[in-house]
Amino acid sequence: MAMKRERGRKPKKKICSFCVDKVSSIDYKDLPKLRRYTTERGKILPRRISGNCAKHQRQMTLAVKRARNIALLPFTAE
Repeated sequence: MAMKRERGRKPKKKICSFCVDKVSSIDYKDLPKLRRYTTERGKILPRRISGNCAKHQRQMTLAVKRARNIALLPFTAE
């Protein structure tokens, strides 16, 4: 038996934390902020889970990849 979803209820819309703070660009050296958007295994969280807008998700992904390349963040967890 599948669980029935309540009718008329929409899930709460997630808001982009970068838009709220009016961030123009995301810095790859800001490790505490970037760690919030990666899993413990080192994967980047998708937009639907993180709640970022498309523009900031692209910037955040680029920042995480840059931080990985200069060894500030791990590629994978061991």
